[in-house]
Amino acid sequence: MEKIFSSVACNLDANILLASLPLFEQEKIQAIEWSFDALFKYEEIPGWFTDLVKEFGNQNRLIGHGVYFSIFSGKWLPEQESWLKNLRTFAREFKFDHISEHFGFMTGTDFHKGAPISIPFTQSTLALGTDRLKRIQEACECPVGLENLAFSYSLEEVKKHGNFLSQLTDGVNGFIILDLHNLYCQIHNFDISFQDIINLYPLEKVREIHISGGSWDERLTRTGEKIRRDTHDNGVPEAVFKLLEATIPLCPNLKYVVLEQLGTALDTEESRDNFRTDFLSMDEIVTNKSIRSSQKEKNKFMPLHELIIPSKPVEDLSLFNQQQQLSQILENALDLNHARQLLDVSNLKNSAWETEKWEPFMLETAMAIAQKWRYGFV
Repeated sequence: MEKIFSSVACNLDANILLASLPLFEQEKIQAIEWSFDALFKYEEIPGWFTDLVKEFGNQNRLIGHGVYFSIFSGKWLPEQESWLKNLRTFAREFKFDHISEHFGFMTGTDFHKGAPISIPFTQSTLALGTDRLKRIQEACECPVGLENLAFSYSLEEVKKHGNFLSQLTDGVNGFIILDLHNLYCQIHNFDISFQDIINLYPLEKVREIHISGGSWDERLTRTGEKIRRDTHDNGVPEAVFKLLEATIPLCPNLKYVVLEQLGTALDTEESRDNFRTDFLSMDEIVTNKSIRSSQKEKNKFMPLHELIIPSKPVEDLSLFNQQQQLSQILENALDLNHARQLLDVSNLKNSAWETEKWEPFMLETAMAIAQKWRYGFV
């Protein structure tokens, strides 16, 4: 039987640690996911937190999840070079079982602020993402993967996402984090069934699953329903637990299931109790669903051959210019009509972005995301 580890996203955050402490004491938490790049700004990590992270690393149960790399930024930025340098340092100090990053590019003037937004699925962006994944793998020398994005502009984009993730990770024999709340958002927002959307993903590449909660937006979808947002600020919906039950048996290389919630949403004892209840519910499902036959040869998700990495990073300066324009539009448009007007006179018009096909309610949602997180993701 292959073990699946019940895990939490555990960062240097007082509320997250308060919520998780009883679970640590009961030895319920079997692995931790750490957003290591959130600490790059600190000169020194508290000793007790370093000890916690190292203890899980020594047991091969520490996984790293990047936030700020902005993997699809069209121009290679000094911040990305610095990010890789810091990752090399961290990877020498802490024993990561794998490293992952978010799909997309970060809105904001330097692409290291804002929140991740999707990009066109083209040969140019495929080459860009493949190059960046190779550089991450070279820096950390462990398996590398990407998380599926909750946000999409259209149903057509939703349907292409899984295959594009598969192509991206091929270059490093990488894995996929399947975030089930992200799928839940897309199932609801685009009126697509779980069976139809799950069939679009390369489930043999899923090494990690995320579950979390979110919120309802007052904006309405095409069918008149409230938009579901992946805000990580509430408990896990029952529907997401059901998705977890259905998905685990479909993923032969699954190793971690991770519960995520923002520390800002765990500021009361009631919310921390609910977090612990969600973890125990998740753990029960993981335990019940993880009985399966061992594969003869399990995918280790390491490169199958020596990586060839050019000294000069791949760039697409036309894409970079479009990203800058899009960030400006999303962060500053006064309303939907204003955003449409700005897009129509930008370089995104009649481009691979296919802005003409974007659902109005998702364009409004992108504006809300960009304007909320323009000064940094917390």
